[in-house]
Amino acid sequence: MTTRVRFAPSPTGPLHIGGLRTALFNYLHARKNNGVFILRVEDTDQNRYVEGSEDYIQHALEWCGMVPDEGPKNGGAFGPYRQSERSSIYKEHVNLLLEKGAAYYAFDSSEELNAAREQAEKNKETFRYGSQNRLQFKNSLTLSKEEIQTYLRGDYVVRLKVEPGKTVTVFDEVRGNVQVSSDLIDDKILIKADGLPTYHFANVVDDKLMKITTVIRGEEWLPSLPLHQLIYDAFGWDSPQFMHLPLILKPSGKGKLSKRDGDKEGFPVFPLQWKQDTPGFREMGFLPEGMVNYLALLGWNDGSDNEFFSLKNLEAKFDVEGVQKGGARFDYEKARWINHHYVIEQPTEELIQNPYVLEILKEFPKEKYSSIVALVKERLYTLKDLEQETAFLKTPYDYDEKGVAKVRDKNPVKVLEQICILLERAGVGGELKEQLFHWAKEEGVPLGVVMQSFRLSLVGALSGPDLFEVCALLGKDVSLKRVQNFINYLT
Repeated sequence: MTTRVRFAPSPTGPLHIGGLRTALFNYLHARKNNGVFILRVEDTDQNRYVEGSEDYIQHALEWCGMVPDEGPKNGGAFGPYRQSERSSIYKEHVNLLLEKGAAYYAFDSSEELNAAREQAEKNKETFRYGSQNRLQFKNSLTLSKEEIQTYLRGDYVVRLKVEPGKTVTVFDEVRGNVQVSSDLIDDKILIKADGLPTYHFANVVDDKLMKITTVIRGEEWLPSLPLHQLIYDAFGWDSPQFMHLPLILKPSGKGKLSKRDGDKEGFPVFPLQWKQDTPGFREMGFLPEGMVNYLALLGWNDGSDNEFFSLKNLEAKFDVEGVQKGGARFDYEKARWINHHYVIEQPTEELIQNPYVLEILKEFPKEKYSSIVALVKERLYTLKDLEQETAFLKTPYDYDEKGVAKVRDKNPVKVLEQICILLERAGVGGELKEQLFHWAKEEGVPLGVVMQSFRLSLVGALSGPDLFEVCALLGKDVSLKRVQNFINYLT
């Protein structure tokens, strides 16, 4: 049997990285088993629909290299892949349940239901519309055929008829057996008053008709698992495998990661920019390889100490056995560290084709792009760091006073004057380093003093990329001017 999985987001705004992680685990499970990865858009709640969300989701998946095999954009033999286009399918299937007596019409008004809830609260009871009280309400189980036909001309819903006194048992690949008494499950609404299906009904019908073999989703859906099993049972269908993923937790404290946490601590929670004021990981300088690698580590490991996995590695190694039960705490600094690895690994010529890199480099001559990126690449944790790491090439940083204090009483002016002589004589070629080191040895000047004085003059700080490569990029005239400026500053 071909493995078929689906990522089924609702188009209610930008895709949270928790949703992207769910998509990734679905994609990896499909690829590991030579299966099919499907994108299905669950847009039955039209009140929450946000224009542009579906395109955003598709682009986010494509940016990460997870191109759906089937979906609204990619097509396929099991469409439509938008739930809003499948109304006739849901109507047909709910009629099957009505005919079997596994579902029924309910005509209760919102006022009547609210009154029942208030009464339950007064009695300190939990309100459920189910086997214990459904005969007290206005529905097709309590009305005559004539009354039912009259009420069907107005607003109504269709509810699942849950049989009491049963133990519902479902196996989850991550959690093991989940058991719930059917007495604790409401007669959930399957079709709403607007004629559209609820999530619970539509996802079961769609998963069956699209031949989904494994449902992989977030653990927030775990409480709904017994209900979904009851819907499968009502149809007489075999259910797929289930795998509920751990939550992505906020960096500190309790609860799952939210946009508010990102806004508060200065990191994104979306893969791509959403509108003008909400940057994503891409706009913050992450490579898709770094994004995918870090997301894979949020709730999964391969049993080794290795933390670097390309998408191809993950496709081969991903296994449900490596999925953890507990929540995975989000760590932005670790995400940056993972991304740093991929920035270093990516060839310089590829990096300079990145639009975010090109935007930062546009103030420099094109012939220097490769040299500049190669110079600072190992210092970049995100591509956005390139702006800060190359700023000294345009103008040196303000002199680091702590650094100046380290060399001030060690006669740095003598060193800098000799550097000026050597720059005039040797230029910025390979001979400069050799001649400078030879002079320092002859004069008994510690190399540390030489390099610190030279670096402060060119960069303004004691840290930075290779000093002689910096000198070569700046050129002889600029280097001489900066050394002379530092001599003036010191004297």
